[in-house]
Amino acid sequence: MTAEFATRAGLVTGAASGLGRATAIAFGEARARVVVADVDEAGGAETVRMVEAVGGQALFIRTDVTDAGQVEAMVGGCFAAYGSLDFAVNNAGTTGRGGRVGEYDLEDWRRTVSTNLDGVFHCLRAELPIMERAGRGAIVNVASGAGLVGFPGLPAYVASKHGVVGLTKAAALEYAAAGVRVNAVCPGSTRTAMLEGYMAQDPRVERMMVAGVPLGRLGLPDEIAAAILWLCSDAASFVVGHALAVDGGSVVQ
Repeated sequence: MTAEFATRAGLVTGAASGLGRATAIAFGEARARVVVADVDEAGGAETVRMVEAVGGQALFIRTDVTDAGQVEAMVGGCFAAYGSLDFAVNNAGTTGRGGRVGEYDLEDWRRTVSTNLDGVFHCLRAELPIMERAGRGAIVNVASGAGLVGFPGLPAYVASKHGVVGLTKAAALEYAAAGVRVNAVCPGSTRTAMLEGYMAQDPRVERMMVAGVPLGRLGLPDEIAAAILWLCSDAASFVVGHALAVDGGSVVQ
Protein backbone atom coordinates (compact mmCIF):
# COMPACT_ATOMS: atom_id res chain seq x y z
CA MET A 1 0.00 0.00 0.00
CA THR A 2 2.94 2.32 0.64
CA ALA A 3 3.94 2.29 -3.04
CA GLU A 4 0.57 3.49 -4.29
CA PHE A 5 0.29 6.38 -1.83
CA ALA A 6 3.83 7.58 -2.50
CA THR A 7 2.49 9.21 -5.67
CA ARG A 8 -0.73 10.53 -4.14
CA ALA A 9 -1.86 13.63 -2.29
CA GLY A 10 -4.91 14.52 -0.27
CA LEU A 11 -6.31 16.11 2.83
CA VAL A 12 -7.61 15.31 6.27
CA THR A 13 -9.89 17.73 8.12
CA GLY A 14 -9.98 17.88 11.90
CA ALA A 15 -6.39 16.64 11.81
CA ALA A 16 -4.95 18.59 14.76
CA SER A 17 -5.75 15.78 17.20
CA GLY A 18 -7.44 12.46 17.77
CA LEU A 19 -8.70 10.40 14.85
CA GLY A 20 -7.78 13.06 12.29
CA ARG A 21 -4.20 13.19 13.51
CA ALA A 22 -3.92 9.39 13.53
CA THR A 23 -5.25 9.32 9.97
CA ALA A 24 -2.85 11.97 8.71
CA ILE A 25 0.04 10.06 10.29
CA ALA A 26 -1.13 6.81 8.67
CA PHE A 27 -1.05 8.50 5.27
CA GLY A 28 2.39 9.86 6.14
CA GLU A 29 3.63 6.37 6.95
CA ALA A 30 2.38 5.35 3.49
CA ARG A 31 4.51 8.22 2.07
CA ALA A 32 1.55 10.31 0.94
CA ARG A 33 1.49 14.11 0.75
CA VAL A 34 -1.13 15.42 3.14
CA VAL A 35 -2.85 18.71 3.87
CA VAL A 36 -3.60 18.90 7.58
CA ALA A 37 -6.72 21.04 8.04
CA ASP A 38 -8.08 22.29 11.36
CA VAL A 39 -8.91 25.45 13.31
CA ASP A 40 -6.28 24.52 15.90
CA GLU A 41 -3.05 25.97 14.52
CA ALA A 42 -0.74 24.66 17.24
CA GLY A 43 -2.20 21.17 17.06
CA GLY A 44 -2.10 21.26 13.27
CA ALA A 45 1.56 22.24 13.27
CA GLU A 46 2.31 19.35 15.62
CA THR A 47 0.50 16.93 13.32
CA VAL A 48 2.59 18.20 10.39
CA ARG A 49 5.75 17.45 12.36
CA MET A 50 4.47 13.98 13.19
CA VAL A 51 3.59 13.21 9.57
CA GLU A 52 7.03 14.35 8.43
CA ALA A 53 8.68 12.29 11.18
CA VAL A 54 7.28 9.08 9.69
CA GLY A 55 8.33 9.92 6.13
CA GLY A 56 5.36 11.78 4.69
CA GLN A 57 5.00 15.34 3.45
CA ALA A 58 2.50 17.64 5.12
CA LEU A 59 1.17 21.18 4.94
CA PHE A 60 -1.12 22.85 7.48
CA ILE A 61 -4.02 24.99 6.25
CA ARG A 62 -6.19 26.59 8.90
CA THR A 63 -9.77 25.74 8.02
CA ASP A 64 -13.13 26.16 9.69
CA VAL A 65 -15.30 23.60 7.88
CA THR A 66 -18.47 25.53 8.72
CA ASP A 67 -17.23 28.26 6.36
CA ALA A 68 -17.65 27.20 2.72
CA GLY A 69 -15.15 29.80 1.54
CA GLN A 70 -12.43 28.54 3.84
CA VAL A 71 -13.09 24.97 2.72
CA GLU A 72 -12.81 25.93 -0.94
CA ALA A 73 -9.52 27.72 -0.21
CA MET A 74 -8.20 24.68 1.66
CA VAL A 75 -9.07 22.23 -1.11
CA GLY A 76 -7.67 24.61 -3.70
CA GLY A 77 -4.55 24.98 -1.58
CA CYS A 78 -4.05 21.23 -1.56
CA PHE A 79 -4.31 21.06 -5.34
CA ALA A 80 -2.01 24.06 -5.78
CA ALA A 81 0.63 22.62 -3.45
CA TYR A 82 0.61 19.03 -4.65
CA GLY A 83 -0.89 19.13 -8.15
CA SER A 84 -3.62 16.61 -7.42
CA LEU A 85 -6.35 15.62 -5.00
CA ASP A 86 -6.33 11.84 -4.87
CA PHE A 87 -7.97 11.29 -1.48
CA ALA A 88 -9.92 13.30 1.06
CA VAL A 89 -10.94 12.44 4.60
CA ASN A 90 -13.73 14.66 5.88
CA ASN A 91 -13.30 14.08 9.58
CA ALA A 92 -13.84 17.39 11.42
CA GLY A 93 -16.67 17.09 13.92
CA THR A 94 -17.96 17.55 17.43
CA THR A 95 -20.15 15.60 19.82
CA GLY A 96 -22.06 18.72 20.83
CA ARG A 97 -23.73 19.02 24.18
CA GLY A 98 -25.92 16.37 25.71
CA GLY A 99 -29.62 16.74 26.33
CA ARG A 100 -33.07 15.46 25.46
CA VAL A 101 -34.73 16.52 22.21
CA GLY A 102 -37.55 18.36 23.94
CA GLU A 103 -35.18 20.61 25.89
CA TYR A 104 -32.26 20.82 23.45
CA ASP A 105 -30.74 24.28 22.99
CA LEU A 106 -31.25 25.67 19.49
CA GLU A 107 -27.77 27.18 19.25
CA ASP A 108 -26.16 23.91 20.33
CA TRP A 109 -28.21 22.12 17.66
CA ARG A 110 -27.18 24.55 14.92
CA ARG A 111 -23.52 24.51 15.96
CA THR A 112 -23.29 20.72 15.96
CA VAL A 113 -25.13 20.23 12.68
CA SER A 114 -23.14 23.04 11.07
CA THR A 115 -19.85 21.34 11.93
CA ASN A 116 -20.76 17.69 11.45
CA LEU A 117 -23.08 17.80 8.44
CA ASP A 118 -22.72 21.17 6.74
CA GLY A 119 -18.95 20.83 7.11
CA VAL A 120 -18.93 17.51 5.23
CA PHE A 121 -21.18 18.99 2.55
CA HIS A 122 -18.86 21.97 2.10
CA CYS A 123 -15.91 19.61 1.73
CA LEU A 124 -17.64 17.35 -0.77
CA ARG A 125 -18.82 20.34 -2.79
CA ALA A 126 -15.22 21.52 -3.14
CA GLU A 127 -13.55 18.11 -3.57
CA LEU A 128 -15.84 16.31 -5.99
CA PRO A 129 -15.44 18.60 -9.04
CA ILE A 130 -11.64 18.30 -8.86
CA MET A 131 -11.78 14.52 -8.65
CA GLU A 132 -14.45 14.30 -11.35
CA ARG A 133 -12.23 16.26 -13.74
CA ALA A 134 -9.34 13.92 -12.96
CA GLY A 135 -11.53 10.86 -13.42
CA ARG A 136 -10.41 9.33 -10.14
CA GLY A 137 -10.32 9.84 -6.39
CA ALA A 138 -11.46 8.44 -3.07
CA ILE A 139 -13.32 10.25 -0.31
CA VAL A 140 -14.07 8.99 3.18
CA ASN A 141 -16.55 10.87 5.33
CA VAL A 142 -16.21 10.17 9.03
CA ALA A 143 -19.65 9.43 10.45
CA SER A 144 -20.16 7.35 13.61
CA GLY A 145 -21.81 4.25 14.94
CA ALA A 146 -24.41 6.82 16.01
CA GLY A 147 -24.98 7.42 12.30
CA LEU A 148 -26.24 3.85 11.97
CA VAL A 149 -28.30 3.39 15.14
CA GLY A 150 -30.08 5.63 17.60
CA PHE A 151 -28.39 6.86 20.75
CA PRO A 152 -30.18 8.82 23.50
CA GLY A 153 -28.92 12.09 24.93
CA LEU A 154 -27.02 13.44 21.90
CA PRO A 155 -29.75 14.29 19.39
CA ALA A 156 -27.78 16.78 17.28
CA TYR A 157 -24.82 14.43 17.03
CA VAL A 158 -26.94 11.42 16.11
CA ALA A 159 -28.99 13.37 13.55
CA SER A 160 -25.93 14.96 11.94
CA LYS A 161 -24.06 11.66 11.69
CA HIS A 162 -27.09 9.95 10.15
CA GLY A 163 -27.06 12.84 7.70
CA VAL A 164 -23.41 12.18 6.86
CA VAL A 165 -24.24 8.57 6.00
CA GLY A 166 -27.12 9.65 3.77
CA LEU A 167 -25.05 12.35 2.08
CA THR A 168 -22.29 9.81 1.47
CA LYS A 169 -24.69 7.47 -0.32
CA ALA A 170 -26.11 10.26 -2.47
CA ALA A 171 -22.67 11.52 -3.50
CA ALA A 172 -21.43 7.98 -4.13
CA LEU A 173 -24.22 7.31 -6.61
CA GLU A 174 -23.73 10.62 -8.37
CA TYR A 175 -19.96 10.30 -8.89
CA ALA A 176 -19.20 6.58 -9.16
CA ALA A 177 -19.41 6.60 -12.95
CA ALA A 178 -16.78 9.36 -12.98
CA GLY A 179 -14.32 7.10 -11.17
CA VAL A 180 -14.73 8.79 -7.80
CA ARG A 181 -15.48 6.56 -4.82
CA VAL A 182 -17.25 8.05 -1.81
CA ASN A 183 -17.61 6.00 1.38
CA ALA A 184 -18.07 6.57 5.08
CA VAL A 185 -16.44 5.09 8.13
CA CYS A 186 -18.54 4.76 11.26
CA PRO A 187 -16.27 4.48 14.31
CA GLY A 188 -17.53 3.12 17.55
CA SER A 189 -16.42 4.57 20.87
CA THR A 190 -12.76 5.44 20.30
CA ARG A 191 -10.20 6.80 22.75
CA THR A 192 -9.77 10.31 21.43
CA ALA A 193 -9.35 13.48 23.46
CA MET A 194 -12.90 14.47 22.55
CA LEU A 195 -14.33 11.22 23.93
CA GLU A 196 -12.07 11.30 26.99
CA GLY A 197 -13.47 14.75 27.78
CA TYR A 198 -17.02 13.49 27.41
CA MET A 199 -16.38 10.45 29.62
CA ALA A 200 -14.69 12.57 32.27
CA GLN A 201 -18.05 14.13 33.12
CA ASP A 202 -19.16 10.91 34.79
CA PRO A 203 -17.09 7.74 35.45
CA ARG A 204 -20.14 5.63 34.71
CA VAL A 205 -20.08 6.75 31.07
CA GLU A 206 -16.94 4.79 30.18
CA ARG A 207 -18.22 1.66 31.90
CA MET A 208 -21.48 1.96 29.97
CA MET A 209 -19.63 2.40 26.67
CA VAL A 210 -17.33 -0.56 27.22
CA ALA A 211 -20.27 -2.73 28.25
CA GLY A 212 -21.85 -2.06 24.86
CA VAL A 213 -18.84 -3.32 22.88
CA PRO A 214 -18.70 -7.09 22.29
CA LEU A 215 -14.87 -6.94 22.15
CA GLY A 216 -14.96 -5.52 25.68
CA ARG A 217 -12.89 -2.37 25.07
CA LEU A 218 -12.91 0.99 23.36
CA GLY A 219 -11.32 1.44 19.97
CA LEU A 220 -8.01 3.13 19.23
CA PRO A 221 -7.52 5.97 16.72
CA ASP A 222 -4.97 3.89 14.79
CA GLU A 223 -7.58 1.19 14.21
CA ILE A 224 -9.98 3.66 12.63
CA ALA A 225 -7.19 5.26 10.62
CA ALA A 226 -6.27 1.86 9.16
CA ALA A 227 -9.82 1.39 7.92
CA ILE A 228 -9.83 4.86 6.36
CA LEU A 229 -6.52 4.21 4.61
CA TRP A 230 -7.91 0.97 3.21
CA LEU A 231 -11.05 2.67 1.90
CA CYS A 232 -8.83 5.20 0.09
CA SER A 233 -6.59 2.48 -1.36
CA ASP A 234 -6.81 0.44 -4.54
CA ALA A 235 -7.63 -2.59 -2.38
CA ALA A 236 -11.09 -1.04 -1.90
CA SER A 237 -11.56 -0.21 -5.59
CA PHE A 238 -15.00 -1.90 -5.74
CA VAL A 239 -16.31 -0.34 -2.51
CA VAL A 240 -18.74 2.50 -3.19
CA GLY A 241 -21.30 4.21 -0.96
CA HIS A 242 -20.59 1.95 2.00
CA ALA A 243 -20.84 2.98 5.66
CA LEU A 244 -18.20 0.82 7.31
CA ALA A 245 -18.71 0.20 11.02
CA VAL A 246 -15.40 -0.06 12.89
CA ASP A 247 -16.76 -0.53 16.37
CA GLY A 248 -15.87 -3.87 17.93
CA GLY A 249 -19.26 -5.28 16.98
CA SER A 250 -21.45 -2.70 18.71
CA VAL A 251 -24.04 -2.04 15.99
CA VAL A 252 -24.59 -5.68 15.03
CA GLN A 253 -26.12 -6.57 18.39
